[in-house]
Amino acid sequence: MPVSSALAKDPVVTGPLGGLALSGVRAASPMMIVRAIRWYRDLARLGLHVPFFIVHDFGLLYGAPKEQLEIGARPGLEQVIARVPRAGDLLATYRSVLGEVSQSDASSRARSMRLNDDLIVVVLARVLGSLVQRSNVKAPYPATLPIDPEMVRDLDGQLATLFAAVPRTFELAALDALARSRLHVLTLADALDLDTLRLLGMLGPESTAAGALAHVDLLAAVSSPAANDIVNFSLELLPSVLETRRAKATGTHAVHGYAGIGNKGSLDSLVLTELAWDEAEFARRMIENEILYYTREQAPDEARRLHYLLIDASASMRGDRQVFARGLSIALGKKLQLAGEEVWMRFFDSRLYDVQRSRPGQLPAAYILGFKGERGRNPARVFAQLATELALLRARDQRDPVVHLITHAALHVPRQLVQEVRRQAHLFGVFILPSGGELDLEYLDLLEGHAVVDHATLTEKNARAAAATKIVNEAADLNERVPASLAPRSLRPADDAVPPSLRPSRTSIPPPVR
Repeated sequence: MPVSSALAKDPVVTGPLGGLALSGVRAASPMMIVRAIRWYRDLARLGLHVPFFIVHDFGLLYGAPKEQLEIGARPGLEQVIARVPRAGDLLATYRSVLGEVSQSDASSRARSMRLNDDLIVVVLARVLGSLVQRSNVKAPYPATLPIDPEMVRDLDGQLATLFAAVPRTFELAALDALARSRLHVLTLADALDLDTLRLLGMLGPESTAAGALAHVDLLAAVSSPAANDIVNFSLELLPSVLETRRAKATGTHAVHGYAGIGNKGSLDSLVLTELAWDEAEFARRMIENEILYYTREQAPDEARRLHYLLIDASASMRGDRQVFARGLSIALGKKLQLAGEEVWMRFFDSRLYDVQRSRPGQLPAAYILGFKGERGRNPARVFAQLATELALLRARDQRDPVVHLITHAALHVPRQLVQEVRRQAHLFGVFILPSGGELDLEYLDLLEGHAVVDHATLTEKNARAAAATKIVNEAADLNERVPASLAPRSLRPADDAVPPSLRPSRTSIPPPVR
């Protein structure tokens, strides 16, 4: 189906699609162009407007099996570029770059890993980002090409017409920039950290719903020099973690008719006498979950917990301590998630940073790998803020928080603050000792459990992995080792909040230590 006459006059469509006449890679399935459109749009959202045909070609080299690709000029290219100065030389250089990238080890491994679209966008941003800076020509059309499979069907016969419909200064400037930075692009393409891509693929990177912010985190993870050590450590731990399986037994009832009455159900199973309440009382019963429904089969309710991984990102956690803490948090988060638990992750230094909530089958691994904390160190302020937020969380959520603290051994916190956090949540600690240091904290007896990792363990590969695996396995047994609830909700004070003296304020919080 050809591009409609209305769309053929729109530079948003003719600009990118016409540029495919310069493409040097063809896929066995023409519908791969639709996937390339998404890469093109996501790169533009990151501020990288690269010609569509370059995004298409490089993306296929990293995202499509080699046997489904054909590298070479498209039919009729000579006629298309006959009147374009220097186009022949620039395209010859471009195809040679494509050939070298396709034969590189990084490209071969990436194709075998079957990267998803988010990771391919990050790879393209890493490899092609310099072209935007080296090319001084601004695109004459926005990168808002519609994602329409019918629009790209049987496109080859229309490329010459679409190419001539728009001036091609932008495409030629990009080819010229690529020719001038050929070695730089090839170096970036060959130096991709594929272990990081492998880890992100295993854990499930951020979904497309997160938009450009997810791509920023992924790009920071791939570009971080310190991320590789964390990735290698995580890959040591994950094989045993991924063996975790969640086994659940569902209770059964008679399948004919209703089995009883409960507080969960759909509108068609509502007990009709509930409609006798006046509007205000009905609304109250709805809010308080007191409405009655006829029920059929139902799985027994489990004691729900919220695992809260609190990771120290202050300056005292650099080097081996940072590698251990972040690698451990990734492995522990995945272990708990596979066991059916919900996991939140959060960094702190002199303050608490935003909560990163994991989704089913996904962890915010890219955020953990690329995060940088540079705000000093203030444990008292962090625990005051944590106590306040846990109190608010328990007031509106019935889940029991379980805080896993991963930090340096010198985390000195006022005892009353730890008591307040302990009143709101189960609290476990992992303390990493400095060289020659000892663990001497006044609140250790308030913790429900803690582990200590000394400096000698961090420096020895096998011992480090064994210590992390032991911590992960012990933490995964929390459902059996801690009570189902900290206290019955009916026995808690009505105002379940942190006392004013413990709330974070400008007067009660000491200044950050830098």
